[in-house]
Amino acid sequence: MRVLITGISGFAGSHLADHFLEQGRHDVYGTIKWRSDRENIRHIENKLRLIECDIKDSFSMKAALETAQPDHIFHLAAQSYVPYSWSVPQETLQTNIIGELNLFEGVRALKIDPMILIAGSSEEYGLVYPDEVPITEDNPLRPLSPYAVSKVAQDMLGYQYYKSYGMKIIRTRAFNHTGPRRGGVFVTSNFARQLIEIEREKREPVLHVGNLDAVRDFSDVRDVVRAYALALQKGTPGEVYNIASGRGIKIKDLLNKLIALSRIDLRVKQDPTRMRPSDVELLIGSAEKFQKATGWKPEITFEQTLKDLMDYWRTVMK
Repeated sequence: MRVLITGISGFAGSHLADHFLEQGRHDVYGTIKWRSDRENIRHIENKLRLIECDIKDSFSMKAALETAQPDHIFHLAAQSYVPYSWSVPQETLQTNIIGELNLFEGVRALKIDPMILIAGSSEEYGLVYPDEVPITEDNPLRPLSPYAVSKVAQDMLGYQYYKSYGMKIIRTRAFNHTGPRRGGVFVTSNFARQLIEIEREKREPVLHVGNLDAVRDFSDVRDVVRAYALALQKGTPGEVYNIASGRGIKIKDLLNKLIALSRIDLRVKQDPTRMRPSDVELLIGSAEKFQKATGWKPEITFEQTLKDLMDYWRTVMK
């Protein structure tokens, strides 16, 4: 099978590439920008077929599709950092919505018929009330950030192209996921990086945090990319699926688990610059629909995920 992963050098993209290469029977193509940081794929770069592409450019996107001629497309390329979306809302909307539009139109222009996965987000649900958890796919979408709005648009655009043109599009809404290679700006990885910096005496023993009261549903990225692959193997085009552990954890409790894995004494300090204009306070998902369709279930414990994340930063930080 010919697999195309947009944003292959990113967090989830690199792990998805690992997943397919480990199976040893697929040609794995991936889009990157010329200035992309390739560190996440350095260990497998010689096994990949990399294509320079800016998804915001329709000609570039079409050329990438023509080169790859994919059977399966995993559309992961995005502006994915929620806080940044308030600073660059236009860039976020253009990258995420127009990038996907260019993908769909490129597929149509080339008259190819791949299975396509759209990597949506639990942020689409936004404002969730306590009596609405665990969240199913039928829950109202009440986005609370420009990023979340862009993901709702991607979701709906995928549905529209499925209905209008019969394209084999499956939408997923993955809840929080973390693990090795997670970008240092994201909450679990940011905490882990700060802890290792303190451990290595590269900063004072003060850990800076934002909102610690939010509740999130975390899975391991390696479980999530396995779910992505299963979605196109066993999912139904036109459907949307949650990918979630079904368990919530308060960010404060997550932080305490990471601190317990470190070797230091420190104090925690709230940083006003880390607070969002509006935050999603409660996200716990139900993956029952997806589990029934594919048989997927998480296999890696959260404790193992956090340990692997800490070990990753110990390795990266010389």
